[in-house]
Amino acid sequence: MHIVFFGDQHLASLGGAQVSMRLQKQYLERAGHTVTVVAPKMHTARAVGGDNSFVDLPSIPITVDREYSMSWPGRRTDRFLDRAFASRPRVDLVHVQGDFWGAFIGHRFAHRHGIPVVHTMHNRVDVGMAAVTPLHRQVLPVLNLWRRTAMRGIGPRVPGGDGWAFLRGLAQGASAVTAPSGHFARRLEQHEVFPSVDVVWNGIDDDLLASVRAEHAVETPSEARDTTREGVSHAEGGVSPRRRPRFVWLGRMSPEKRLLPFLHAVVRSQVDAQIEIIGGGGQMRAAERIARGHAGVRFAGRLSYADTLARIAAADAVVQTSIGFETQGMTPFEAAALGTPTVISDPDIAAELRGGLWAVPDASVAALAETLTRAAADIVAGRAPVPVPEVAEEFRQSSRTAAMIEIYERVLAGDGA
Repeated sequence: MHIVFFGDQHLASLGGAQVSMRLQKQYLERAGHTVTVVAPKMHTARAVGGDNSFVDLPSIPITVDREYSMSWPGRRTDRFLDRAFASRPRVDLVHVQGDFWGAFIGHRFAHRHGIPVVHTMHNRVDVGMAAVTPLHRQVLPVLNLWRRTAMRGIGPRVPGGDGWAFLRGLAQGASAVTAPSGHFARRLEQHEVFPSVDVVWNGIDDDLLASVRAEHAVETPSEARDTTREGVSHAEGGVSPRRRPRFVWLGRMSPEKRLLPFLHAVVRSQVDAQIEIIGGGGQMRAAERIARGHAGVRFAGRLSYADTLARIAAADAVVQTSIGFETQGMTPFEAAALGTPTVISDPDIAAELRGGLWAVPDASVAALAETLTRAAADIVAGRAPVPVPEVAEEFRQSSRTAAMIEIYERVLAGDGA
């Protein structure tokens, strides 16, 4: 098959969706398929050039650091795309993985050429907009108007001005819709975005997973998940001293990720643990001010993906604090794949993991502080929960690619949803 991905941002740029798409491309190509990626051209030193599997659209930078760009969906972009594909193999299927201009451009391309579309919904638009702008109620009707204009003639007209109407409009051009979690798929169906949404998790690279597991096994042989490994000895003579439990929080330092409430909970609890914060963002200074109230907090900054996974594998627990924002929430799944349990604030993600976690009962700082204290005590006592093995296996990218290929084949056979 020749599959064409459409995204809002170039795969060389930073972002979870971009990481997932790079991995999907790699594993589809391993399976013998051809993948072309259409996205806005980057305007940084990391811009990719000379790779025939990318079609870089004319674009303008939209952030101060020039990391992210946008391409305008219209006839000029349509003509550019059609010229770019004139000399390429026939396209069998379009896989849209954007939420804005990338989605519009992808659906327009597929509609012009009569190509079936699979659309992966990565973004709960209403919550995402509320997280980045206080004017989201004014912005969403404008987005819907833009969507109706850009996708005129693609499916029936979808009225409404909220985030769900926006997603319903995008789905009109699709033969199948997928979501990266069961909880997001259920919400899409409940809001009539699409009748039946396929669940295909974003995965983790099999090879990288094996490498990190092997490295971790060298550091902590055979009993890697035995919480007595850090010096708790039940031999005659009593219990030897052990180090403090290690908690890792990682992500973008922005309000929807709830880093600051987490640090307030750490200070409130005075939990006897080492706390490592991985990532960066606009709340760094505020986070550092709060962290002065607890001697065990360390800021690691931004790390490579491989280094981040190694830190997760070496930790006693990962802490996930966002609520209602994530359409999947990769971190707890990465932790489960590496055998590390998670302190989880989002009940939807907790249900998806099916075990291997400490659930925070509500969104308050007090509840999070109490849960951190309980988790630390469980780790020291050797009774930390163990992630569900099936989740770790199902999270491998090879299995996720196999699941997506089944959807592609179903759509190409004309079965749709």
